[in-house]
Amino acid sequence: MLLEFGVAFDLRRDVLSLLLDGGRLAEGNDVSEKISETLRIVKVEQNGKIIFTWKGPRGYTYIGLYDPQTKHNEVLYTFERDLHIISCSINRERTLLAVSYLRATKGDNVNEPLRPVSRCLTLLIEIHPVNNMKVLKAVDSCIRVQFLYPSETHHFPESHLLLISEDRYIEQFHIRVAAEEGCRVLIQNSGQLPKDRVAEDFIWAQWDMLGQRLFYIIVKDSKPLLKCVQFYPDQNFNELLEVPLDIVLTDTELRELRLVNFGFDTCQDQSLNVHVFASKEGGLCLCYSWASHDNEVIYSVAFLHRGYSKTFTVTVAEPESGLKRGVLFLDLDYYIAVYLPGQFLHLLNTRHPDLLCFHLFLTGEQAKVDVLPQKPCVQALLEGTLLDCCSGIMFTVSISQPSLLRLLQNSTEDSQRLAALHCLLLYFEDVTYSEAQVIQWISDRVSTCATFDPIQEFLVASLYRRIIPENSNLSKLLPHTSVPCWNVGIPGISCITDIIALPVFKEKNIEGFWESLYSGLEYVKYAESCFHFKTLQRDWCKLISDLNTEDKKSTLYHRNILENGKTVLSHLCVQNSEQRVVPVFQEEDYQQKELVGLIMVRLKDHLTRHLPYLKKDKIDKIALDYVSKLLNLIVLILETAWRKYNLGSWNFSLAGKGSGNEFSMFHVMTCILEATNGLCVPLPPGFQTLHTMLGIRCLPLHTLLHYIDNGVIQLTETCVTRLLKDLDNTGNNEKLKFSIVTRLPEAFCQKIYPAWDHPVSSSFIAREYVRHLLVKFTKRSLGRRCASDRTLSVYLDFLPMNYLVTMLLDMEERVRNPFEEDNVDVKFVEETALKQTTMLLGL
Repeated sequence: MLLEFGVAFDLRRDVLSLLLDGGRLAEGNDVSEKISETLRIVKVEQNGKIIFTWKGPRGYTYIGLYDPQTKHNEVLYTFERDLHIISCSINRERTLLAVSYLRATKGDNVNEPLRPVSRCLTLLIEIHPVNNMKVLKAVDSCIRVQFLYPSETHHFPESHLLLISEDRYIEQFHIRVAAEEGCRVLIQNSGQLPKDRVAEDFIWAQWDMLGQRLFYIIVKDSKPLLKCVQFYPDQNFNELLEVPLDIVLTDTELRELRLVNFGFDTCQDQSLNVHVFASKEGGLCLCYSWASHDNEVIYSVAFLHRGYSKTFTVTVAEPESGLKRGVLFLDLDYYIAVYLPGQFLHLLNTRHPDLLCFHLFLTGEQAKVDVLPQKPCVQALLEGTLLDCCSGIMFTVSISQPSLLRLLQNSTEDSQRLAALHCLLLYFEDVTYSEAQVIQWISDRVSTCATFDPIQEFLVASLYRRIIPENSNLSKLLPHTSVPCWNVGIPGISCITDIIALPVFKEKNIEGFWESLYSGLEYVKYAESCFHFKTLQRDWCKLISDLNTEDKKSTLYHRNILENGKTVLSHLCVQNSEQRVVPVFQEEDYQQKELVGLIMVRLKDHLTRHLPYLKKDKIDKIALDYVSKLLNLIVLILETAWRKYNLGSWNFSLAGKGSGNEFSMFHVMTCILEATNGLCVPLPPGFQTLHTMLGIRCLPLHTLLHYIDNGVIQLTETCVTRLLKDLDNTGNNEKLKFSIVTRLPEAFCQKIYPAWDHPVSSSFIAREYVRHLLVKFTKRSLGRRCASDRTLSVYLDFLPMNYLVTMLLDMEERVRNPFEEDNVDVKFVEETALKQTTMLLGL
């Protein structure tokens, strides 16, 4: 299963055995059967404590509390009557208990859904110790109760209680308490509790336990409007936000009231299936499912923090007889799980929802969840928590890392591969294992993805994952993916994207979640400002073309690029001072240093433009970390693949033929080179030398030369020097050397020929020496020679030079004035002289 379930609480395991008097009551007798049948969960509070109720042997109704931290059960209160408990809540100090119940009438079945058939009483009870009782409401409609929970470091001078009525209003009661005689707690204002009207005329409401927020929907001008009220530890409450919803509600849905997270019934109507999920990073999503028709299920997710919604239509098989198609929405923070038992499981990415390839769509066996029942009695609670109301089991839910890896390895669809890859690299807190497994998969199947490059996605996503936790304000300024667009459809699913209205804030002084949400909305309002590597391509090509131009090198801009590149490479040398398996970081690659410096300069400009409040030192550090970690990620791929192919402490030897593992490593490095060229990101120093040496060992000569001619293999000074030194001048080796040397530029040859003890290199050295002396001689004699003096006045110890000078003097007599129109080309004269010198000397 893709989702991993853990049992956080089980009524039978954690409560029932203790209620049976430590085992003195056998589970088979009438008393134990009655307790087992009536035992159910009523409420889960913010701190995880669970309120449950059961009926005792004499018809008493008990309310208990289970503490998951201490694994301890306690009885909070006992009613000496048979009651239908609708809702319970206890304050953080565990001094006050609010209870709403229906008095049981003769003939009522306790297992039927609760119906407002008799008078509903809502009580406020002092339970520390058990003392006074106050009636808050006595009405015919059902009432839910919910204590507010302040932060753990702040204690209310008074407790605050929400009353949610099915008459479509919500009130807040303020209860001031006083401690007497050490531990005795009494309600001070028991006569008339002050109260506020929080909301009214709503058709749907949801309580957010963690954020202490109330979301509710009202109908205004015939259109639904979502509002949110925030409760604070140190003040009352404020209505912070409202947003119009682009959903159509039927008359039935308008008449019915739906309450979420205000208590648990064993069966709930699936009409008006709406949920709101707020993430810690400032994401706000509204999920809504329509009644299914025929073989289609339709649901919509409005990404309110991004300003658009996606409506999915899913084609499903015929469900089992009598099974309602109730879609379950579950908050997993980074993802929203959408589950239809026996049909599909979708994981919708809430942080990067724009492309479908970042969402996981599973059907059949892949979507099977054996833990959950097929009937709709499962409810989402806190983030990553589900409650099975029928069995009384509370589950913790998370994405299974091993299952996700299997999905990545076995999937044949690029959309699933990319979604799984993205999830593995960005979802889990400790991604060390995920990164190693993804690199293993890339090594095995690097060429199997047709619509995206897995190495590029690994580099960009992993780099995003490493930088963002340290600098959350960069989440919208740095790229999270290498995929610019995605137009490939998902079989069995259609998706429509609609632009929706952005939420409107009604308060200016906001913090925490609301500040993050507001920042994200400001980002949506204006043009996107994400840094993209590919925008550097044109500047990089221009910079390379200017490398040999002295006046360009002397510019301040170019010197700035070189200094930034030097800073990053120096930082890498310090970071990688320990012994590495892969022999990189052992030479200087001037072109790669230029690219490193260019990225640094452009990234710092980008951050300065969009984060003007950050100091220069902070921006410099962020840019340095970003580029350094990028290079280290490339090395991480090399290290992982190197160990995978058991190359060990491989030395720089070009003698002999490469093994199969070396060829596999060469293939991985070739794919890395292609990926980095496509992204326009630099390679670590020494990468191209290692790549070329593996190519020389593993490739046939014609393939090697083809790779060199097409730029796949970049010849480096270190590699060519080792080639000329390490290999003897036997037939095949000499052919290899000649093939390499003829492809080198002249400036390159001047550096590497002294390392080759061969007549060809000696000839080249002699020719270069002649050229150098000739240039010097020509400069000295220019303007001093006259037409009558054609004898050689300077004799040198180097005989080819004497012959060449004499020949040039003779040729000069046969040409006209060099400043006239048809003069002899100087380059032609030089080439002719050098060629004849070679022939006469037999070189």
